[in-house]
Amino acid sequence: MCIRKKGDVLQDVQKEINTAKKIKVRSRPLAASLILIGGVILLLFGMALAIAIGAKDIALPDVWNAVFHFDPNLTEHQIIRELRMPRVIGAAIVGAAFAVAGAIMQGMTRNPLADTGLLGLNAGAGFALAICFAFFPGMSFLGLMLYSFVGAGAGVGIVYGIGSRSKGGLTPIRLVLAGAAVSALFTALSEGVALYFKIGQDLAFWYAGGVAGTQWVQIQIVLPAVVIALLGAFALSRSITLLSLGDDIATGLGQRTGLIRLFGVLIVLVLAGTAVSIVGSVGFVGLIIPHLTRKLVGVDYRWIIPCSAVLGSLLIVFADLAARTINPPQETPIGALVALIGVPFFLYLAVKERRSL
Repeated sequence: MCIRKKGDVLQDVQKEINTAKKIKVRSRPLAASLILIGGVILLLFGMALAIAIGAKDIALPDVWNAVFHFDPNLTEHQIIRELRMPRVIGAAIVGAAFAVAGAIMQGMTRNPLADTGLLGLNAGAGFALAICFAFFPGMSFLGLMLYSFVGAGAGVGIVYGIGSRSKGGLTPIRLVLAGAAVSALFTALSEGVALYFKIGQDLAFWYAGGVAGTQWVQIQIVLPAVVIALLGAFALSRSITLLSLGDDIATGLGQRTGLIRLFGVLIVLVLAGTAVSIVGSVGFVGLIIPHLTRKLVGVDYRWIIPCSAVLGSLLIVFADLAARTINPPQETPIGALVALIGVPFFLYLAVKERRSL
């Protein structure tokens, strides 16, 4: 039986106190509270605006009546209930899922470049969906979602496997390079399957990214999974905060880092897999939003995770609104709009990370 010395116990206690002080000093709970309250209000307004604006503009009072006093005999109410509401709710779910998944990945790996689209997860899910379109046409949405989970897990597993075997360990730059290589491989395989089995149109819609065509049955399947995953992410938030400060600190404070990472990866797969199955290949949401959130609220993931969910929902809801209004009646792919912001942001972070090495 190992008996710890009094000095070691006091040292661990002092380490925990210093860590708590560091987190408290670098956290901004007031800013986080304002973001949550203001963000939710703005999100509700944005969702109402997105429901009202479209090929047929509908007044906001009619949107209110369609939601709370539905009349199946009115065409406007049917458009709102059956077409626009599931689309807008799907956009909010997707934004929250991608943003929180990116925040968890960045916190666990201490990698500012971590994102589901950059680490092979989206491309792996896309390859799995290409296999489904080719060999199992007519598969249910639940089946497609499960396959996207498998593909996403394969993608991120290969990326981490390649990166960890490199000399010098799993550095942020190596992780991104491995992700780029695996993403290119899965994308090429998906395109090959699409050409051979003539499913290019189905796959092209997925690569473009968009929530058009989202139905209530998809929301009913996806929403419980995303809510459970978000609650799980919040439950892990304190542990992820400690991991983001370093494995030594987390281990010294009694955290089981391996188990935390396992649960974190499972949560990321659920969030990203469900989001990809709805919207398709949309990258950079999980890269941009967590960085912006950390700048605003500090390093405490008990604030970063909920604020990222709100800001991610805002981004995709307004991106979808812009996609429908920039060039009507044609829709601009959401992935292209987000990439206009995400690519310069990624290049800035890559240059910054290189200078810090």
